[in-house]
Amino acid sequence: MPAANRYRASARVGVVVVSLAATLVAALALGGLAYGAPLVTIKAKIVPIPVNPNSPARTYPKTGNILGAPAALEGEMTIKGTEYFGGPSPITSVTVYLPTGVKLNPKAFQTCSSAILASHEVQKCPAKSIASPKGEVTGMVSFGSSRVFEKVTVQAFFSAGNKLTFYAEGREPALIEVTSVGGFSPASNPFGQKLSVEVPLVATVPEAPYASEMSIKVKVGAAYMKHKKLISYGTVPKKCPKGGFPGKVEVKFLSGESTTNTIKVPCPKH
Repeated sequence: MPAANRYRASARVGVVVVSLAATLVAALALGGLAYGAPLVTIKAKIVPIPVNPNSPARTYPKTGNILGAPAALEGEMTIKGTEYFGGPSPITSVTVYLPTGVKLNPKAFQTCSSAILASHEVQKCPAKSIASPKGEVTGMVSFGSSRVFEKVTVQAFFSAGNKLTFYAEGREPALIEVTSVGGFSPASNPFGQKLSVEVPLVATVPEAPYASEMSIKVKVGAAYMKHKKLISYGTVPKKCPKGGFPGKVEVKFLSGESTTNTIKVPCPKH
């Protein structure tokens, strides 16, 4: 697509570009808005930690789904729905609950400054601030009255205040550069803590429908060697409950609906 026909996406969190009344009128005119929560499916597994997040095929030995071992968490979410202009309602927040016993060590890693993250120049972030390899998000974006598919990359970075910042970038058909910030807080048993991520709304042009996410896949976990010792961000609990590690994911949508998925991540075989 010629550069002149590209629209630079802008993210706005908690701010609606037009009034609710205008949004409803536009929705009725296009026949695109209906209430009801999308169908959300969650998959998760504990995996080895990549040695280099930019080349994730090689992983550290003795990491992964091993009791008490360093590990990364790989999550995949699919969202199905047609209630929002032919696609699912846009996501506004995601909360991930981690099982009791998971240990996180953010102090061992550098952070990427808010100025760099705000400017989207994430290539300037320190190497030890990279919290994940590049994942993938697929969805629908708008060009006039047309809704088209787009695939973007997403990568996590450690940021100040024990937070994770997820940077999403797409080039075709829309130019997208947005960040989502997540913070940790305590959670009730059988969960030890939760990560709450605010997801920005993305519009290709003013007053157009926002982008709809249809799938998200990301792997969070990092480590490095220091004096022949592996320093990792996350560690698997030392005990696994019968049936597997419990997990929960809450998703909220622009429509006001929300979904809750509970999952079990299998215990290590040995």
